[in-house]
Amino acid sequence: MYPSKMQPNKMNKPIFIAGPCVIESMELLDTVAQELLRINEKLHTDIIFKASFDKANRTSVHSFRGPGIDKGLQMLDDIKKRYGLKVLTDIHESHQASIVGEVVDVIQIPAFLCRQTDLLVAAAKTGCTVNIKKAQFLSGNDMRYPIEKARDAGAKDVWLTERGNMFGYNNLVVDFRNIDDMLQLTDTVIMDCTHSVQRPGGANGKTGGDRKFVPAMAQAAKAFGANGYFFEVHPTPDKGLSDAANMLELSKLYALIKTLIE
Repeated sequence: MYPSKMQPNKMNKPIFIAGPCVIESMELLDTVAQELLRINEKLHTDIIFKASFDKANRTSVHSFRGPGIDKGLQMLDDIKKRYGLKVLTDIHESHQASIVGEVVDVIQIPAFLCRQTDLLVAAAKTGCTVNIKKAQFLSGNDMRYPIEKARDAGAKDVWLTERGNMFGYNNLVVDFRNIDDMLQLTDTVIMDCTHSVQRPGGANGKTGGDRKFVPAMAQAAKAFGANGYFFEVHPTPDKGLSDAANMLELSKLYALIKTLIE
């Protein structure tokens, strides 16, 4: 067991997680990392860089998934070393945890997989912070069981993330009361401000959504006590290869974070 790479959040400063949905190229990662570094320096934040090496849950088999675990982890490691940023990525299978844990600071459990015991246990055993996204079919109170699995396996620092619930077909709704419920379970509750505006599978083989609601999602979550915020960002989101409709324009991230910390 390794010591946790992240210090538990004591609500002194909000946690920010930002980056592109999927690793498209090293050029994209550099562009985003440079802006995160600029924001960190100007606002005295410590934004965690996020990108996925494999989007294993794409709507269509023809959709872009990413560079894969080997190349993707090398690219994330390059970003971490070059810019001094903490790094987060998600895993979909338990055998990925140990190798991912050698590179990242935070391992994220996707929402649809948050009840997968072997996945949670494997992530916990890496010594990394484990960020568990609340499933679209669970309440905030239901997350006591995934967090119990991770802690029982040795995780020292476990975060929970709200990302909305299914509301009929191809739509999500956020019950912000879940934030307070999850704060009874852990010190750190993140609001996923971009996935929560999705319309899953609602765009002809792709996930649709509406990024104009992202700032409102963040502000509402703040009012309900969230102490972390997750943003997928891209310099030209409409050209993004995954979650294009939901990613926030990178140029708008600074102003939004500034409002959340003031």
